[in-house]
Amino acid sequence: MSAPHLPKVAGIDPTVPAPAHTATPLPGIPAAAPAPGTLIQDRLAGWVSDLTTLHELTERLARTGTIDEALRELLRAGAALVGARRGMAVLEPADGHGPTTTIGLGLAHADLGTIETVPRSATSYGRILDGLPGGPLPGRRPVSEPGTEAGAGHGTAPEHGAVPRRGTAADDLDGRHRPDGPHRPDGVPGPVAVPDLLGDEHLDPRHREVAARLGFAASYAVPLATVADGRLGAALWLYDEPAEPDERRRHLVGLYGQYASEHLGRLVELERSRAEIATITEELLPTRLPRVPGVGLAARHVTGAQGGGDWYDALPLPEGALGLAVGSVSGSGPSALAAMGRLRASLRAYAVMEGEDPVAVLSDLELLLRLTEPARSATALFAYAEPARRKVVLAGAGHAPPLVVGGRRTEYVETSLSAPLGMLACWEAPSVELALEPGETVLLYTDGLLRRIGGPVDRAFARLHAAAASAPKADRGDPGAVADHVLRLVLADHPNSPDKGGQGGDEDVVMLAARFD
Repeated sequence: MSAPHLPKVAGIDPTVPAPAHTATPLPGIPAAAPAPGTLIQDRLAGWVSDLTTLHELTERLARTGTIDEALRELLRAGAALVGARRGMAVLEPADGHGPTTTIGLGLAHADLGTIETVPRSATSYGRILDGLPGGPLPGRRPVSEPGTEAGAGHGTAPEHGAVPRRGTAADDLDGRHRPDGPHRPDGVPGPVAVPDLLGDEHLDPRHREVAARLGFAASYAVPLATVADGRLGAALWLYDEPAEPDERRRHLVGLYGQYASEHLGRLVELERSRAEIATITEELLPTRLPRVPGVGLAARHVTGAQGGGDWYDALPLPEGALGLAVGSVSGSGPSALAAMGRLRASLRAYAVMEGEDPVAVLSDLELLLRLTEPARSATALFAYAEPARRKVVLAGAGHAPPLVVGGRRTEYVETSLSAPLGMLACWEAPSVELALEPGETVLLYTDGLLRRIGGPVDRAFARLHAAAASAPKADRGDPGAVADHVLRLVLADHPNSPDKGGQGGDEDVVMLAARFD
């Protein structure tokens, strides 16, 4: 398969040899002595080129906003730095709290699966992930060097140099900080180079078999770790021919890897916070919808990146009635979630006492909000439904009107205009009575859906109406299918939609669908 085109970066181009500053002398003629200061100028020029390279690559990495984007950019930049074509990155935080993922560069999903069939302890990236020393891989005969102990991980084979070595990629430009120094977290192995996978008969046979099948002959792995978070994962680059990066390339990829690790650490914390907020939100919402004769229910909740206060509820009421509610609390984060939980619980109590009168329910909710949350506003819609009569009485406080979807009509319910809860000294607006035909579905949704659609409000309403009207007839008997169809159409073009690799936007989206028989 064709490999992706690596980005052009200042100072790094594996296809261009380093320029010679002096010509090769002719036989019998002594070479001219280099001008004074030439070596110093060459070294300074090299440092400037390397710093420019790192600056460009770290700027690209800083623009990534998700873990997958950061890992892909890490692999592309690292491939350019070490002179490889393919690679893979494994995110596996040492604390076991996730998230975990594996990303490939120039490797198909099946290729990644094939590599993972190699015993983990026999791979260089696996040893990093398991916290094993970065010395010879299992099955190697330790090779001693003068001044070192056998098997210490710094030896090289006498002939082809295939023993993996601990690199010095974390050295600073002046070489003062070594891999095991203060810039490397304790207990995290250093880089591991395997210069000749196919020619080393002492490596794990499965390792060599997979290398031959996928067409790579050497590898170079570096840890992804920070002092604060410990080990986060490992990055591995694969060479088509026996090779390993020289000291300069190890040095650059080490410095870049440290910056990438810090960036990944921040993204991991952000992802964990989002997951925690999403978990709390789901716990505050109904775990299941009630079963009421004559009506089918379905609910959908799309959690925003920041976690909002959108909610829904459905509760059976006396005499076979059903209460339906959706709402949204201003703000985001834990405080908005707490306010949402209190508001939803209060509405349930008011619905049991005064459910036949939606205006009274929302009036009580307005009073509660002003007394307990004076600095917060909220929108809400409550509907009292009698499935046996297919009759719905509803009232809204600053909330978007419901949408009725049926075989012969798709239209918004004409509700009276009103301010959100908490915006006026008192709240009251007349209720609306709705008569439904058999098989019609009422869609209740939060304002987050309109904000996700974007653009002028009237255009957002038009797009939502068009999406509901296009629901296939075969799906209209299932309220969940209708809700899924609408959400799929109206959110598909959003720049942060999950289908496009984003987090789905900052706004929560709630949709409650009720189909009346």
